[in-house]
Amino acid sequence: MTGSTLRFSLLLAAAFAGRATALWPWPQYIQTSELRYTIFPHSFQFQYHLSSAAQVGCSVLDEAFQRYRDLLFGSAAFRFPHPIEKRHTSEKNSLVVLVVTPGCDQFPSLGSVENYTLTINDEQCLLLSETVWGALRGLETFSQLIWRSPEGTFYVNKTDIEDFPRFPHRGLLLDTSRHYLPLSSILDTLDVMAYNKFNVFHWHLVDDSSFPYESFTFPDLTKKGSYNPATHIYTAQDVKEVIEYARLRGIRVLAEFDTPGHTLSWGPGVPGLLTPCYSGSHPSGTFGPVNPALNNTYEFMSTFFLEISTVFPDFYLHLGGDEVDFTCWKSNPDIQAFMKKKGFGDDFKKLESFYIQTLLDIVSAYGKGYVVWQEVFDNKVKVRPDTIIQVWREEIPVKYVKEMALVTSAGFRALLSAPWYLNHITYGPDWKEIYLVEPLAFEGSPEQKALVIGGEACMWGEYVDSTNLVPRLWPRAGAVAERLWSNKMVSNLDFAFKRLAHFRCELLRRGVQAQPLSVGYCDMEFEQT
Repeated sequence: MTGSTLRFSLLLAAAFAGRATALWPWPQYIQTSELRYTIFPHSFQFQYHLSSAAQVGCSVLDEAFQRYRDLLFGSAAFRFPHPIEKRHTSEKNSLVVLVVTPGCDQFPSLGSVENYTLTINDEQCLLLSETVWGALRGLETFSQLIWRSPEGTFYVNKTDIEDFPRFPHRGLLLDTSRHYLPLSSILDTLDVMAYNKFNVFHWHLVDDSSFPYESFTFPDLTKKGSYNPATHIYTAQDVKEVIEYARLRGIRVLAEFDTPGHTLSWGPGVPGLLTPCYSGSHPSGTFGPVNPALNNTYEFMSTFFLEISTVFPDFYLHLGGDEVDFTCWKSNPDIQAFMKKKGFGDDFKKLESFYIQTLLDIVSAYGKGYVVWQEVFDNKVKVRPDTIIQVWREEIPVKYVKEMALVTSAGFRALLSAPWYLNHITYGPDWKEIYLVEPLAFEGSPEQKALVIGGEACMWGEYVDSTNLVPRLWPRAGAVAERLWSNKMVSNLDFAFKRLAHFRCELLRRGVQAQPLSVGYCDMEFEQT
């Protein structure tokens, strides 16, 4: 689509920017009018087109139909069994869904197609998509198009939408180690991610603080590394439930098990895994990163990641690799001897590289791809060409814009997170800075920019648990969602504010405790239930 066509579609939509076009994130192309159709909840239904590859029995869409019916109408479908207003408009009694390609039982992937078209006119009310994943995105858009008059009647305006994501990886990271998040908090977050068209849940499961993942191969990891093995763990059933709940919303689960640093919680359950730190010639009684000098380390990692590869179905695993403190390694005489034997001199980046390369080879042998934090690239670890590098440092060693250029110039795919750490909070409307980030604002060729596959909003858990997770996330994370979904030209703050404020009110109506953007009110305020 040309720039002038897009600008025209924005102006046209803005002209009718009442409740019918307060969409978030904004579609690639939309044309709408004041012509409206009545929807009566008691008779409205979602239907499969006779030619659709997905039909009744497709769990992804069957459940989505019920979910959106409940979201849209709730008990209203039964409260008004008969029209309460005279019919001055024609009625739409169904949305017909036509999916071209079968695939109801699959998992979403990086290559999943999420395109859809939505056509609402006198002749039809049709959602057309290549895949069930695109149908899910279209259902969310349709749910935002429906509005309710003060008298209680539901309407949808005549609308044409052609939509697709700008980037294929649109993620949100939750940290469940610093503070344990109850299963219900994770599932609720997945719901709101779907409302925002996020499609990757980056699950930072474990860290120094705790090891809540219940390993069936090494149960002592959880028994000795979690805050409380009776209450603060994710069982195998919990993990399955998260993965399936996400799948039904078109969301991938990218599990992260960060090594060799950030592993203090692993130590109690696997004696000998961590490096003993020394004070002079004697052990200090403290431990550092994973010990890269022992064969036992790699035997453990091989067995552990075999389990992880079978539990998490996504092609990719996140293997971390960030913030490795060399102090403990430097103090340990066995590590020093290993360095000398390997010819590493006193360059501990070479030791880190040795460990990570060995781990990557292990994971690759299980048929998995991997994502790593930028230090793996910065420290010149030899990684496969298809490695994905996640850029998280804003200023060091270089500004993140420069880092994106360096990563892509080396031929690697990149994810951007550096400007989107939502755990960093300030007073006032910080969503604006988040929203105005342009992921491709670095010097580079078109080929380089094509290597940027998206980005992630990150919510680290040092000061976040289930008491403040939701209002800290929403609607701020929505600013990242639109930046990763919508056209680059959709960047006007006034236009965004009106829509995001409306969307925040819609989140309240859906039971999400999203914080306000500014002074104002919502027709339906949040009430604690």
